[in-house]
Amino acid sequence: MFGSVGGVFSGFSRRFTTAVVSLNSDAINLLHHVRLLCSFGHLQEALKLFYSITPPPPLIHSHHTYAALFHACARRSSLPQGQALHRHMLLHNSNPDFYLFLINHIVNMYAKCGSLDYARQLFDEMPERNIVSWTALVSGYAQHGRPDGCFKVFREMLVWHRPTEFAFASVISACGGDGDCGRQVHAFASCGGADEAWSVYESMEFPNLVSWNSMIAGFQVCGYGNRALELFSQMHFSGVRFDRATLCLIIKTGFISEIEVATALVKAYSSLGGEVSDCYKIFLEFDGRQDVVSWTAIIAACAEQYPEEAILLFRQFLRECLAPDRHMFSIVLKACAGLATERHALAVQSHVLKVGFEDDTVLANALIHACARCGSIALPKQAFDTMISRDTVSWNSMLKAYAMHGQGKEALQLFSQMDAQPDGATFVALLSACSHAEMVEEGTKIFETMSNNHGIVPQLDHYACMVDILGRAGRFSEAKELIDKMPMEPDSVVWSAFLGGCRKHGETKLAKLAAAKLKELDPNNSLGYVLMSNIFSTDGRFNEAGLIRKEMEGKTVRKEPGLSWIEIGNHVHEFASGGQQRPEREAIFSELEKLVRRLKDFGYVPQISLALHDIEDEQKEEQLYYHSEKLALVFALMNLGNRCYSGNIIKIMKNIRICVDCHNFMKLVSELVDMEIVVRDSNRFHHFKAKVCSCNDYW
Repeated sequence: MFGSVGGVFSGFSRRFTTAVVSLNSDAINLLHHVRLLCSFGHLQEALKLFYSITPPPPLIHSHHTYAALFHACARRSSLPQGQALHRHMLLHNSNPDFYLFLINHIVNMYAKCGSLDYARQLFDEMPERNIVSWTALVSGYAQHGRPDGCFKVFREMLVWHRPTEFAFASVISACGGDGDCGRQVHAFASCGGADEAWSVYESMEFPNLVSWNSMIAGFQVCGYGNRALELFSQMHFSGVRFDRATLCLIIKTGFISEIEVATALVKAYSSLGGEVSDCYKIFLEFDGRQDVVSWTAIIAACAEQYPEEAILLFRQFLRECLAPDRHMFSIVLKACAGLATERHALAVQSHVLKVGFEDDTVLANALIHACARCGSIALPKQAFDTMISRDTVSWNSMLKAYAMHGQGKEALQLFSQMDAQPDGATFVALLSACSHAEMVEEGTKIFETMSNNHGIVPQLDHYACMVDILGRAGRFSEAKELIDKMPMEPDSVVWSAFLGGCRKHGETKLAKLAAAKLKELDPNNSLGYVLMSNIFSTDGRFNEAGLIRKEMEGKTVRKEPGLSWIEIGNHVHEFASGGQQRPEREAIFSELEKLVRRLKDFGYVPQISLALHDIEDEQKEEQLYYHSEKLALVFALMNLGNRCYSGNIIKIMKNIRICVDCHNFMKLVSELVDMEIVVRDSNRFHHFKAKVCSCNDYW
């Protein structure tokens, strides 16, 4: 990369005597300004200003500025800029004095940017290292999924230093991924003792979970936290599924009493699929020592699958009179994005304002995402418009908001105003917006020019969006040609997009091809089977639809059940098709039947062609009536006085795509009851008002 690594550091190791070159006040001020730009996250401006200083200031005056720039490159994972800066430093400092902290920044930059082999080379050539040097390399390997390298460096470090909490947390995080590497973790020096118990344990041919826990407990009681954690690592990476008792024992060892390490263990247990309830019990074992990091860990464990519980934990955290930090707020806002209404996100935002984080860009980005996911487009726009500083994520978040709400023209207009560097995610959002708004020509132009105009080479997700745009428009030959010309193998997402277009237009022949590819790439995914079954049923080919369902049963492929959620008061209510397990089932059915009768007078005609079985028309109608979103809507109408949000809006979440019959149903009900109904399905938002949907029946 830069020639001999040894040559790079030979100059660093040589002390030399030279006259100190003085700098004028302008150069000193410029260097100070460069460091300020770095601290505010403006890397490109900082580099441009730094390179403009002529002549380049010697290292004795600029080492702190170089360090700030390398640190900024590491934070943004900007490897090309970091490499160029490294070359600049070597070019203009042929015999630089040795600054250990600066070399640590360089090693850290390469490690954080994923150039781990070169980071290791630089590290090996360092004439002097400290704990920071070792930790930079350990964390780099951990962050980039290289447990082998992480464990190896960690072992070597133990010869020279006692690892920091951050190094321990990095190793434990690496433990969460690859079990085969666990046997390499001989993390702590043997301290002897407990010999008899150890001898008994070693004599066991197949130790069970109780045996492992007993031996770990023995080490813990004897004060040998080192060996307890080593044994835990061996246990975990030997494929033995540990339990809550194991984790509690490890947390109680004096060796890992640092809360950061214990928190990393909770994160590892959660990432391995551990029950959230177990994570919470482990969290309670901290016995009053919980800090904002440990609270954030348990809230993060709940945020995606159990957003309600995450919000409850956040409230409990506030009752403990602890001060949330920016990271916690971002995790809580992420949880709010999984709820039906935006009231929780706005409540969290009020706390953000109270503690003075109103100008924080990351939190503003999270608020935009959360409110958009909760069915509002006005609130994200308000948050975006009032931001003092916007980064690429800010623009992307707003573009995604417009996309999921079907506002393609607004997305393109916003993109024309974008003053940050677009990235791959920017164009995914733009193409999605075009797809949802039937803007085929605009989407095609964006796809064809993104590489030449913006230097973004299309990746799989961009191709999937473009296939979706063409497929939805019925332009199958162009979509198929695009797939055939892809420079990489199309994945299941690409074929799913193509199959979705075939379903929309009843293109059976190409649908069979797409379904076959989808089954091959993702055999446990029910989507290919379900869409083909729907295509055949819509066409009246019930025998073929039945064969597909039998094929699913034979391969034990399970269809994701249709579920809908609605928030009433302070509770989220879940509905399954057929209303099973709802105590109000009979009352809901009674109200639904009344509503259907009124709608039929209003022009409602059930789309019985969508029924999946060859049964009587009356039975087909009944099948359609009991879809989960219809039940959720009726339940909301039954509880209008209890709704927790203001305004004339009902908001429903759904885990799969809304069907044509339910779509028509929602349009008519919005007119009948004079309310707006917002449905979030797996693809986008539908805003129903006065018999019209925001998608213009294009979804």
